[in-house]
Amino acid sequence: MSLKDKLAGLGYELPDAPTAYASYVPYVVSGNLVFVAGQIPFLNGEKMHTGRLGEDLSIEQGVEAAKACALNILAQANAAADGDWSRVTRCVKLGGFVNATADFTDHPAVINGASELIVKVMGDAGKHARFAVGAPSLPLDVAVEIDAVFEIAA
Repeated sequence: MSLKDKLAGLGYELPDAPTAYASYVPYVVSGNLVFVAGQIPFLNGEKMHTGRLGEDLSIEQGVEAAKACALNILAQANAAADGDWSRVTRCVKLGGFVNATADFTDHPAVINGASELIVKVMGDAGKHARFAVGAPSLPLDVAVEIDAVFEIAA
């Protein structure tokens, strides 16, 4: 089943793989690993989910931001596999940054939005190692930024 079909079955639409916002590439393939650069919660260029958790945004809004990042991550992994989702064999790791106040401590709950979506799409192959940390600010005032590592078949 294609990634687009899997996501549609879950009520999501596969966004276009975003272009880089600065001097980097959206992903790098090295051997059988795909390193996806930090993805932010803008879908198809539409700015969304800006602000800080614990100040401007609720945990629920942070979870939605993380889901948007996950959709962009999946789009990048799909692009790295030349649109052949069957080549994406495992999500190895996610790294999550949450734009949060100093007293906000629910970073893992926010990044769960991305983790849970990837597991829904990939099943057991989507279970991954992860970190979730807070940051006093993130680029473009986004609520969340998440990077990823995937394994792909040749």
